[in-house]
Amino acid sequence: MKLTTARALVAWLIAQHSETLDGREVPLFPAVFAIFGHGNVLGLGTALEERRDVLPVWRGHTEQGMALAAVGLAKATHRRQVGVATSSIGPGALNMVTAAGVAHANRLPLLLLPGDTFVGRAPDPVLQQVEHFDDPTATANDAFRAVSRYFDRIARPEQLISTLPQVARVLTDAADAGPVTLALPQDVQAETFDFPESLFEPVVHTVRRPRPDRDTIAAASRAVTNSERPLLILGGGVRYSGAGEQALEFARRHGIPIAETTAGRTLVPHEEPLYAGPLGITGSSSANSLAAQADLVFALGTRLQDFTTASWTVFAPDARLVSVNAAGFDAVKHGGLAVVADVAAALEDLVPHLAGWRVDPEWSRRAATARGDWDRYIDTLRAPSAGPPSYAQIVGAVNDLSEPSDYVMTASGGLPGELVGGWRAVGGEPTMDVEYGFSCMGYELAGAWGAAMAHRRGLVTTLLGDGSYLMLNSELFSAAFAGHPFVAVVCDNDGYAVIARLQEGQGGGAFNNFYPDCRTNHTRPPRVDFAAHAHALGCLVFTADDLDGFVHAYARARAAAGQRTRPAVVVVRTQPAAWTEAGAWWEVGVPEHLSGRAEHDAGKATQIRRLRP
Repeated sequence: MKLTTARALVAWLIAQHSETLDGREVPLFPAVFAIFGHGNVLGLGTALEERRDVLPVWRGHTEQGMALAAVGLAKATHRRQVGVATSSIGPGALNMVTAAGVAHANRLPLLLLPGDTFVGRAPDPVLQQVEHFDDPTATANDAFRAVSRYFDRIARPEQLISTLPQVARVLTDAADAGPVTLALPQDVQAETFDFPESLFEPVVHTVRRPRPDRDTIAAASRAVTNSERPLLILGGGVRYSGAGEQALEFARRHGIPIAETTAGRTLVPHEEPLYAGPLGITGSSSANSLAAQADLVFALGTRLQDFTTASWTVFAPDARLVSVNAAGFDAVKHGGLAVVADVAAALEDLVPHLAGWRVDPEWSRRAATARGDWDRYIDTLRAPSAGPPSYAQIVGAVNDLSEPSDYVMTASGGLPGELVGGWRAVGGEPTMDVEYGFSCMGYELAGAWGAAMAHRRGLVTTLLGDGSYLMLNSELFSAAFAGHPFVAVVCDNDGYAVIARLQEGQGGGAFNNFYPDCRTNHTRPPRVDFAAHAHALGCLVFTADDLDGFVHAYARARAAAGQRTRPAVVVVRTQPAAWTEAGAWWEVGVPEHLSGRAEHDAGKATQIRRLRP
């Protein structure tokens, strides 16, 4: 088939399909997000226009935002579908680097197709080209190398034949999943080649489940049966394996208490007696308490990052670690027994080894007892009060009004701690996306656009602060224009409140976070009218100043978003310094002259560098 490089790439994208966790066949690439410029409009842009009836193309308004929308889509489909983002060269391409970082840190698939400079070099230097005096092959797109699982620059059309199978492998592999960047020089996009027809035959990418090594699974079973106080930790790998119900049944069969990581949230029903709560700094004191007593940490599908482990101070120093992970890179971390396998496959293989074994019921009961204390604490934070509501009250109201099939999101500032620690899930299919791997301000709105495309069984609600709104809001208009409804709750507390908390809590002076502490030449600085701004971007808008007003505004926003085809934004004034406290330590660099250095040194003294297998 004689095709241009761009036409061949588009034909290949259309031929790829995916099997969802419930066995349905869907397009692997359901959407392309595009902003065209001279580097991609005639080659790739023309090829996309010709196939627009089968491959939907959505116009973005910032390259970073539209690529983040693609990331949100992948998360909402549990990594079974992949968003594509294409830009021109130079600034448009570099704007997508942050989104690549989000996908990379969170192990989410993303396909980036930035335009690139001419391979032939005849017109060099072209508009938006950066020139390296000692390397004419280097372009701005080389910046993607640090945040791509797979990077290739297509210098000849026939290179697609060998590189596209690698693209599919990375995007669909449980261990390697992450961003792929194919840099597309604009002259090569337009070149033709006789491609083999077999390249464009339909392919269905199924859920692959690598099984564990027999000896390793036997060793893992011995570690479990020799323990007296095991704690089962469910991470994002459980979600992407579709093993939530299986993990819950495993815990019930053996009486093992359960904790969740940020990426594993909403896998377990809140009322489950074995549920201790979310783990770590943004988790709960109940799960942290059990972690400190556990003699075995049985981690499923988690990389155990610092917010989950309280910078490696949440576990007992003599605890053992068994880590089940599809990625060997993650499984071997921290000195534990590495079980490199799909979570569902590993649990299945463990069943015959653990027949008849159960934990002491007293240990099992501690989960419900500890979580009961945590629930009562959250109830006091959610209780009605006068004045602007707290984040905990906002989360409680959204939780109470949400349906089981709804989807809730956040990413940065103080809201991840409130949502992870305070949300009460009904279980079943995961319904939360807290982007706390890269914690990218602005993901909240852009990611919600992609999630709203993918999650159609319920309403998407995203929670964000005023700082995140100002950081990246263009995709509100993209979603309004495209016709994808969701609810955005904008909590206005006059600045970067959670960083002010860290700054002042460690003894630093109030500086450059809240607006009164920022330099200005005005005696009365201007304020942002978030409601007017969101309205100007085509959104339905509701406002509130207190908790009762917010409950009514959010209920109206839900109804409006459900009936129309554009986002609804709720703007609410919130308290600047009311937080949910899980009682865990976080290591940050504290200078010796600040008052927080003593707490820092105390935390370092209890920090575990390595657990035992």
